Amino acid sequence: MNAPFKLHVDRESMIEEVLATATVSISDLKKNPAAVVAEARLRQVAILNRNKPVAYVVAPHVWEHICDVFADRRLMEEAQEELDAIERGDVETVEIDLAQYL
Repeated sequence: MNAPFKLHVDRESMIEEVLATATVSISDLKKNPAAVVAEARLRQVAILNRNKPVAYVVAPHVWEHICDVFADRRLMEEAQEELDAIERGDVETVEIDLAQYL
């Protein structure tokens, strides 16, 4: 009798996380790119190649928000670096009375 067939499951290659509420194949994207762009104004669209996400299309306001979040984070990191330098005494500080400028 034949041995039972054993399927080796490589979960990393079989299961892909899709970070969008809509998907479209590259073939369908090529057929009607305007429809994909229109849909992306309403929700994020994952572009799939062989059922794996290769790109995401998002509305301009979503992309602007993403860029703002990264810019804010970069500014927070720079501010923290300056505060750390002040605490270490690497930077000379000057005390001022803000009331005299109001």
